[in-house]
Amino acid sequence: MHKSILFPIIGLTGFAAVPAYAQSETDAPEAKPAVVVNGSATLTSDYRFRGVSQTDENMAVQGGITISHESGFYAGAWAANLSAWGTFGGANMELDLIAGYKAQLSDNVTLDTGLTWYMYPGGADKSDFAEPYVKLTGTTGPATLTAGAAYAPKQQALGRWYYTGADAVAGVYNDPGDKEDNLYLWGDAAVAIAGTPITAKAHIGHSAGNDGLGPNATSVTPTGSYWDWSLGADATWRNLTLNLSYVDTDISASDSAYLQPGFSKGQDGTGSIADEAVVVSLAAAF
Repeated sequence: MHKSILFPIIGLTGFAAVPAYAQSETDAPEAKPAVVVNGSATLTSDYRFRGVSQTDENMAVQGGITISHESGFYAGAWAANLSAWGTFGGANMELDLIAGYKAQLSDNVTLDTGLTWYMYPGGADKSDFAEPYVKLTGTTGPATLTAGAAYAPKQQALGRWYYTGADAVAGVYNDPGDKEDNLYLWGDAAVAIAGTPITAKAHIGHSAGNDGLGPNATSVTPTGSYWDWSLGADATWRNLTLNLSYVDTDISASDSAYLQPGFSKGQDGTGSIADEAVVVSLAAAF
């Protein structure tokens, strides 16, 4: 799950490594540093990954750092706390390692390709998985548009080991060792509102993968195929960004019934952690 997919939750902007010496007025303009470091910390009312809560609809603390080179290569890490459905066999933290390359195709078009390695420290074995991604971003006037694809090849973490939530509760694997793949396609739009610190945002994504549960009774694509979307806005002041977003999926109660009791707040079998929600977050860039 490349975290740029996770619309407004976190933005890694603002901190640059620069030379420590002073420059006189007669010196030539300072050259752009070869290496730039971006980081941020975020407090959010709910960690939603592709529309599904990873924190049992509770608050999350998230943080990340990215190191970028002038050649276009970059590497980074991103982390968040987890609970309930998102614990992947006992992990209470997600740690993503990211590496990629950005190419400036023109003044207003950028191609970004890379790989995210999802790790769940402290969780059960076979939770981690790798997901390559590619995205194309273009700007025109106040608008920024992004189209992306993330494809995770067949891995045990994405397999259909349990057919139903009841099987998971019983602790009996239906197909241990199964490996499946996963495809996520998405589009994002952001439009800066002139004369204000506000940027309107929209996101839509489609997941396609296994329609059962993985080795730790969870799934990146819970119902096999579904849509997620969000509408919201950022308000930015200095290095702080406040986001308010409406998030939803088309996963119905009947679609997710076989995932219960895990696919509900408190894992009590009622409701759904993919229902509509208003998510509020505050991010500070460093």
